Amino acid sequence: MATDLTLMSAALHEAFGAQIVSLEKKLGELTLLVKAADMQLVLTRLRDDAKFRFEQLTDLCGVDYSTYGSDVSDGGVYYSDDNSAPCAARPYRFAAVYQLLSITNNVRLRVRVFAEDDAMPMLSSVVTIWPSANWYEREAFDLYGIIFTGHPDLRRLLTDYGFIGNPFRKDFPLSGHVEMRYDAVQKRVVYQPVSIEPREVTPRIVREDSYGGMK
Repeated sequence: MATDLTLMSAALHEAFGAQIVSLEKKLGELTLLVKAADMQLVLTRLRDDAKFRFEQLTDLCGVDYSTYGSDVSDGGVYYSDDNSAPCAARPYRFAAVYQLLSITNNVRLRVRVFAEDDAMPMLSSVVTIWPSANWYEREAFDLYGIIFTGHPDLRRLLTDYGFIGNPFRKDFPLSGHVEMRYDAVQKRVVYQPVSIEPREVTPRIVREDSYGGMK
């Protein structure tokens, strides 16, 4: 099919209808939002239907929408005062984002699916649809704590076996929960409580007019 986004948008609406929560066009790409209950059927058809043929999952990542739209987090509150209530764009805290590529049609599509339980975020694995999702889902599980049901080997990928928490969650402390050191008596690396004082690091840069030699 033609790669024109208007045609793609029309084809998506025709194919999925009420299963589409939202379909947004921004920065030359479409973002499709579907419910967790519909994701398996929608993603499978996106792969198999000749109108779409998204043969490749090029990336999958987790997202934590805590304090979305807010400059400063305040006690782990999800939204700023100006955005105090969930909306269609962010109805829950955690989501998985799937970046799809159709080599046949030379087009890309972004699909977002929210986990509908903030306390225990769970989504269906898509490993049987795209095997490349295997390590991507393990990474999202490790860093965000999103559980992908049906995954053949869901375990941490980037952190250590004894790691506590999920480091990409926005309420995870910058200093972490534990630190490790080499114990000369036990002759091995051991964990211990963090010894440095908690601190907030806000990446704010104020550049003077002469910064970098430019005036």
